Amino acid sequence: MIRQMIVLAAVMLSSLAFAQEREYVIVVHGGAGAMTGVEADPVRSARYYAALDSALMIGDKILSEGGEGTEAVLAVIHYFENNPLFNAGVGATCTAEGTFELDAAIMRGEDLSAGAVAGLKLVKHPIDAAYAVMTKSEHVMLSGAGAEAFAREQGLDMVEDNSYFATPKTMKWIEELKRESKKNGTVGCVVLDKRGNLTAGTSTGGMFKKRWGRIGDAPVIGAGTYADNNSCAVSCTGHGEYFIRHAVAFNLCARYKYLRESLEQAADHIIHTELNTNAGNGGLIAVDKNGNFAMPYNSGGMFRGFLYKEKGNPEVKKGCGIGTKIVVVGE
Repeated sequence: MIRQMIVLAAVMLSSLAFAQEREYVIVVHGGAGAMTGVEADPVRSARYYAALDSALMIGDKILSEGGEGTEAVLAVIHYFENNPLFNAGVGATCTAEGTFELDAAIMRGEDLSAGAVAGLKLVKHPIDAAYAVMTKSEHVMLSGAGAEAFAREQGLDMVEDNSYFATPKTMKWIEELKRESKKNGTVGCVVLDKRGNLTAGTSTGGMFKKRWGRIGDAPVIGAGTYADNNSCAVSCTGHGEYFIRHAVAFNLCARYKYLRESLEQAADHIIHTELNTNAGNGGLIAVDKNGNFAMPYNSGGMFRGFLYKEKGNPEVKKGCGIGTKIVVVGE
């Protein structure tokens, strides 16, 4: 028994040392939900695998050249917001009134600075507005018309008409959209950069047919998005009301920091024990200060991908998933 414990401890220490040798890490998600049909369809799944891989490579280019985590997160989420496959930006789902209301957040673990926006209708890239709130204001969250006025003052890209965010799917096949919206599609990115700084970002079109200016967890710092250099960077996707009630992103960092659970232990406990498929359907991505990462979900699947580089090794390791299978695009 003692010998087994010694071996186990040695393996754990070896794993930790390995993680600390990671030069940089990037993890992305594109929503979670009932995705068995997507994974089983070779054409549709190929599109998602390719999109996730593209997002990872965008982040890799920035991080490999010494770019900061915030730069990588912004670029990756820009890509997602421009891709109609995902519920963010031009792929956003619609409200009960047939309009589009977008939310986003970004947080920097180095100094706990954060910015968030909610209910945007005319800002082309909500993640840019969130970043502007973090860097150009004394506030953390702005919403609605005030957030858009602020975005205009900052010279951010705006659209003339809210229908810019519509796609053929949202306009012509509303019932199909209703089924697809069970994916709870939000996009997110977490990064550990070469400087050892953690960053998290999330962007979403929200819940299908939402009413009354409903806001989910994505822009709520501590619920759907959180980063702290002393623990982890987290981005969530799922039924936002439950993620808010459980303060999931901060909860994960707290379990890691104060209970000294591993990232995987903390993430699995929250997703599979505190939350469940009936009350808190969804998942999260996270990376800790040592370069360990986790991507748990309690739904049928989650669009997700990871990429990391070890110190002294010119090659990067990466993978993308929809269901349980992880694939490497191009191999």
